[in-house]
Amino acid sequence: MWCSMPALLMAYAALVVANKAASDVIDLTPATFESIVQEEPLLLVAFVAPSMSYHCVRLAPHYEQAATALKERGIKVAKVDCVREADFCQSEGIQVYPVLKVYRHGEATTYTGPRKSYHIVDYMIHQHYRTVFDVTAENHDAFTKSDKVVVIAYLSSTTDDLALEFREASFALRNDYLFGMATDKAAIEAASVTAPSIVVYRSFDEPRLEYPYPIYSLSMNDLVEWVSGLAIPVFANDDGSDYAVFLRSGKPLAILFVGPSPTADKEAQISGIAPIAAKYKSKMNFVWSDASIFGSHPDVHYPVFVIHNVGRQSKYPLAPQKVQGVTPERAIELVERYLGGKRGRPLKDQPVPDLQEEPVLTVFDNFSLAKINSDYSKDIFIHFYNIRSRESMLLEPIWDNLGKKYAAIKDRIVIARMDSLEHGLPLFTPFRMTTLPTLMFRSAGTHGFIEYDSTNYAFENLVSFVEMHAKNPLDLPEVSDSQDAQAPFSVGS
Repeated sequence: MWCSMPALLMAYAALVVANKAASDVIDLTPATFESIVQEEPLLLVAFVAPSMSYHCVRLAPHYEQAATALKERGIKVAKVDCVREADFCQSEGIQVYPVLKVYRHGEATTYTGPRKSYHIVDYMIHQHYRTVFDVTAENHDAFTKSDKVVVIAYLSSTTDDLALEFREASFALRNDYLFGMATDKAAIEAASVTAPSIVVYRSFDEPRLEYPYPIYSLSMNDLVEWVSGLAIPVFANDDGSDYAVFLRSGKPLAILFVGPSPTADKEAQISGIAPIAAKYKSKMNFVWSDASIFGSHPDVHYPVFVIHNVGRQSKYPLAPQKVQGVTPERAIELVERYLGGKRGRPLKDQPVPDLQEEPVLTVFDNFSLAKINSDYSKDIFIHFYNIRSRESMLLEPIWDNLGKKYAAIKDRIVIARMDSLEHGLPLFTPFRMTTLPTLMFRSAGTHGFIEYDSTNYAFENLVSFVEMHAKNPLDLPEVSDSQDAQAPFSVGS
């Protein structure tokens, strides 16, 4: 995670030259900041220090791309250079860089989600439309194509019981899908439906699905369950955005890992599994993933096919066979054995303890992480490490001290670690990692993670980061001097 300053400055200079002519990002100064953030109904602001932080340089193309994509929807993206405006950024409470904040007429919330451009765009669109958008004949076609999953209720009234249930469902799923309501006769005719009716529009698989059950008895829970089921593609490419959807479904998850091979070979491997995914969709979710994204291992023969039991946190792979490999016949045999209860031994026969008393919680696999992440009442700070690396080894005792500091309030904040070399990188998380160690924080009540964007792992800096992003109170009991933290440490110093 360390980059030399000359290389960093060269990268920043190249980025400035490339984007100076055609940037859709607004440059804010102390003189213009207040008027712009107060005026805009929805505005994303990046507080960055590009000439000092590699993470700011890495983030820049993503908020630049997001600004261009959001421009046509009237959503603006701005930035503040906190090197040039250091005092102003400090007055805004910015202590680490980069920080993304979302403003609504001056009211700010910190964006803690994934920082790829498409994640930022998706989040801002959902904020723009929350929670039920008024659909008319003029905007109907554009709205149905606004996201991967769009739900529209065609009703004769916006105040009857069905409209109320629809609004309740839209609120429950507001962070995941777009919801619209149409009472305009022309819009209902344009959809070729008879009111009342509810239709899901998708950018994958079958693009249009109408609610098939008696609609007058529809409840909020019925609608949530129906929409959530349709939101899962038959056979999706894992990009991390459907993480929560797979977890909530409770179904086993079959994953095809394709390796570093020619495109034609990958396409053949994927097309071989696709019919199996369609056949067993009601009983199992299917995805495929490029193993190189997660750090493929040279001693593994790809493709690899494995079934994850979400509830028991266990993995059942198709036995490796160099001659046949992963054929559709062998894959369907594993699926049928699994569904028939003949699962054999899981990939890792390592029990996950029900209770851990240590100050730092150890995460054993991806689904242990998912279980922790599903508890939105707690703040979470996780250290993904590689015990073979110098940086990870030096950070470990500092991380232990951080866990000890907050041990008395583990009901409010979880300090955790995961050996990503031993157990693999998380597969279905809303973030990606390119280096280890990586530190990720998720604030209580939120879904996204924010990365600790610094190579300075001083205990005091980690504590400041926690205090900045934690939503729960961090009041601690009195501690003795013997529990004081160790001296500051910075990787690469």
